[in-house]
Amino acid sequence: MSERRAHVWAGVDAGKGHHWAAVVDEDGATLWSKKIDNDETAILTALGEILPLADQVHWAVDISGTSSALLLALLAAHGQRAVYVPGRTVNRMAGAYRGEAKTDARDAYVIAETARQRRDFTTIKVPAQLAADLALLTAHRSDLVADRVRMINRLRDVLTGIFPALERAFDYSAHKGALVLLTGYQTPAALRRRGRARLTAWLANRGVRGADAVAATALEAAAAQHTLLPGEDVAAAIVADLATQILALDDRLKRIDKQVRDTFHAHPQAEIIESLPGIGPILGAELIVAAGDLTAYADAGHLASAAGLVPVPRDSGRRTGNLHRPKRYSRRLRRVFYLSAQTSIIKDGPNRDFYLKKRGEGCKHVQAVIALARRRVSVLWALLRDNRTFTPDPVAQTA
Repeated sequence: MSERRAHVWAGVDAGKGHHWAAVVDEDGATLWSKKIDNDETAILTALGEILPLADQVHWAVDISGTSSALLLALLAAHGQRAVYVPGRTVNRMAGAYRGEAKTDARDAYVIAETARQRRDFTTIKVPAQLAADLALLTAHRSDLVADRVRMINRLRDVLTGIFPALERAFDYSAHKGALVLLTGYQTPAALRRRGRARLTAWLANRGVRGADAVAATALEAAAAQHTLLPGEDVAAAIVADLATQILALDDRLKRIDKQVRDTFHAHPQAEIIESLPGIGPILGAELIVAAGDLTAYADAGHLASAAGLVPVPRDSGRRTGNLHRPKRYSRRLRRVFYLSAQTSIIKDGPNRDFYLKKRGEGCKHVQAVIALARRRVSVLWALLRDNRTFTPDPVAQTA
């Protein structure tokens, strides 16, 4: 412990309440292994014990999210860089070492050993303020969207139990007027008592577009059912409460979307990213969060590989040329490019032309969209490299 070494490797098994760090030398011998509370004072104390062990400490962690945010920030403040070792890699590497025990200390040792033997892991960079803000906003928006889908499914299920004709009459995921209707009327008898004229006026006073058409559709569904089902009163109250919550959630989503747009437009490359057809401020923000620092990718191929848009070979013996979908890639980054490619083929232009060309070559819809997404990665990379916006007319761009 008293001899100072040139290089050591520190592996950290990160957690919410505490971390476990293990330090190994060039021969794989353990020099330091302790539990560290996820607290600034405890982490700084551990750094004061680990950094004097060697001239250079190579750090590796198995979580790069919120659990290790404080640790990574303190490492960056002390000029230390850390790499990300995926959990799947740690689990597979654990089988190469003696014993079958599963402890935090052993996991930390395996992480350190893996980082010592492999030098191709991705470096974790503490995001800038704008990137951190976008990460929090997009994650919060995803949670709100998931909550909305869950509540709509619950509303449709409860409404089917008392008024199936009205459940079939509207698409509640995209029809605000139908949700407003459910806040006041949920049963066939209540709709029939109200009447079309008074129901139309009631909806119009609440800002529903096409109030007469909504009222007519609802009364048509009410005319098809005259049976009182068990639990109708309780179910009606639940439906009204769910409809009110969904409308309030829609207002929250509008506010968070505006905040995401404003934050995204503060990014220096926002105009270039948004100029590519199919990418708006929401997908653009998710691209910045998922891709991170685009300068970390050597070329467009590396970015496409990170998004899982480049097939990998599976050859063995005489069997060659077998390609399959990769297993290790960023699902979030792939989603951004896939959704943007699918959106871009709606309107006429080079994206739709390329998609139709692939369909003409015999590709299925998903295959053609993935091929288009791969093509768009190269286009976006070139735009960011040249610092210019997208134009569908290359002649005009040249001029």
